Amino acid sequence: MQDKRFSRSEFLALSSLLAGSTLFPTRGDAAPDGGVAPVRAAASTAVARVPDGGVAVPAQPTQAEFDQLRKGCTASLSAGSTADDGAEYVRIGEWMQRQKLSSDVYGNGDFVQAFEKRIADLLGFEDACFMPTGTMGQLVALRIYADASGVRTVGVHPSSHHVLHEDDSYAVLHQLRAVYLGPWTRPLLAEDVAQAKETIGTVSLELPVRWLGGQLPTWEQLAALKRTCRERKVKLHMDGARLWESQPFYGRSYADICKGFDSVYVSFYKMVGGIGGAMLVGNRDFIRESRVWRHRHGGNLYQLAPYVASAAMRLDPALAAIPGYVKRAKVVTGLLAADPRVTVLPQPVQTNMFHVFLRGSPGAFNRQRDRIAREDKVWVAGGFGQTRVPGVVSTELQVGEGLGRISDADAARAFLRLLEAN
Repeated sequence: MQDKRFSRSEFLALSSLLAGSTLFPTRGDAAPDGGVAPVRAAASTAVARVPDGGVAVPAQPTQAEFDQLRKGCTASLSAGSTADDGAEYVRIGEWMQRQKLSSDVYGNGDFVQAFEKRIADLLGFEDACFMPTGTMGQLVALRIYADASGVRTVGVHPSSHHVLHEDDSYAVLHQLRAVYLGPWTRPLLAEDVAQAKETIGTVSLELPVRWLGGQLPTWEQLAALKRTCRERKVKLHMDGARLWESQPFYGRSYADICKGFDSVYVSFYKMVGGIGGAMLVGNRDFIRESRVWRHRHGGNLYQLAPYVASAAMRLDPALAAIPGYVKRAKVVTGLLAADPRVTVLPQPVQTNMFHVFLRGSPGAFNRQRDRIAREDKVWVAGGFGQTRVPGVVSTELQVGEGLGRISDADAARAFLRLLEAN
């Protein structure tokens, strides 16, 4: 890694803000999107025997036991759905029947194309292409820009999805090279591009920065970055995996936020809750070429309609709910931060996601979380990861549909019960 302020090995070994044991699991436990595998935290009080007479430790439950404990909760402070998959697939089919929608063939169909046009209009672009995954969509964008300019360097924040969560696909598949811009402690800014020591062909900006608890540049900082990239003839792509949650912070339309970017990717399973899929938007020529690259990547599925329908039926309710989630996140984090034993990042929160830091051990907090789940029926965290500071752990929380009708005070009270673990 070029930027030694945080080495990649340090990040993998010491930090796991999503929680669990490590950021990158073994191949057998790999998560679908290259992120953290499902947490196998203690879900029972069973004690394992220690053959050599050492100290006994709680037995590790099966994934089924872990899932059952979580699904037994009526509210959750962490991301992820506990809905029955079969019921969700039935709901998608019934929705398509009510809408009298016909399927597509390799993306060619009125329904799929109308949804692409709708997202393009919403984000202020000429055209859009539905992608099976965000990883594919972003690789396509970066490859197109590199081929057009002949410059194969991509400026990214050190915590970018491209370098942490995609198995180096940008380099292995497309011979691109990442140039790290700015420190880990804040979002990427115009000055980082202006002061770059290497020629940069494209900048990929994550909005918001997930590993900083959903932090965003100010509107003025964002405008300066757009202006700097334009003046230097650097293509500006948005990694908008969580763009939907950014709108309340800026108080502007999605089209206004996206104006000045050359392309944008948005996710339909993060926050929206679809079964998968993403959209890449840009000008007509860019999207025409994107469809070719989708085919080259093996992403031109025979039928995209089920994925598109899942996104289309959930999008409007999700976008309408996000401002309320952000307001609730501000209240909940205010209650948490009032306890001197708790640190919230950022404070105040800027989206409906945030990170919480506590003193203690991951194992003790995981066991206490399971106790809270059994007694209070509130899932207070996905798990806890060791940070760079000895004795300090962190977890990522998200206020969303899963919090249900529980009050903000009760949600904070349930989370603070974690402190009983130490």
